[in-house]
Amino acid sequence: MTDPLDSPSDPIPSDPASSGRGPAEPVPTLNIANVLTILRIVMVPFFVWFLLADQQQYGLWRWLAVVVFAAAVYTDKLDGDLARSRGLVTNFGKIADPIADKLLMGAGLVLLSWLGELPWWVTVVILVRELGITVLRFAVIKYGVIAASPGGKLKTVLQSAAIFLYLLPWSQTVPWVGTVALVVMLAAVAVTVYTGVDYVLAALRLRASARRSGRT
Repeated sequence: MTDPLDSPSDPIPSDPASSGRGPAEPVPTLNIANVLTILRIVMVPFFVWFLLADQQQYGLWRWLAVVVFAAAVYTDKLDGDLARSRGLVTNFGKIADPIADKLLMGAGLVLLSWLGELPWWVTVVILVRELGITVLRFAVIKYGVIAASPGGKLKTVLQSAAIFLYLLPWSQTVPWVGTVALVVMLAAVAVTVYTGVDYVLAALRLRASARRSGRT
């Protein structure tokens, strides 16, 4: 669930010339990085369908859900790598990429809780944090941009890994796999909350600094 404030997957390259474009040349919206982002969004309903179709039989449909989830997570890394190396930053990508991430992670959390495999409080804490930080980001945008949180990438990795482990059929049939999944998920919750608090404090500092300097 890459949040542009936490772990931007669509960063601006430091040297426009290194991407093969002049600095004034516009980046086309329809590029490979954005196509991968759109593909990730398209994967979400298939992931949901496969997981529900399995009906907790932990068979082929469940494995298909695992594969789709893993592939979608990989596209997140891939489109970020391409954006960095080719300078494929667009306003569409900046908006669509975090939406795609939140749809995928949110669907995984909600479905696992709905199936009774993940406590609802975990899903609520993570989703409230993600929604709250998104709202807060827009609330303070007039004061400036907050630097990326050092724990943002770790948060994303832990959330992805935890959901992946819970999705594995073995998490319900092999005790130690379920234990590892729980430990990773609790770590994900802890880092998610920590980075959320850190971002709130950063937003308050930014707001106070802007007011001291006379910006409104």
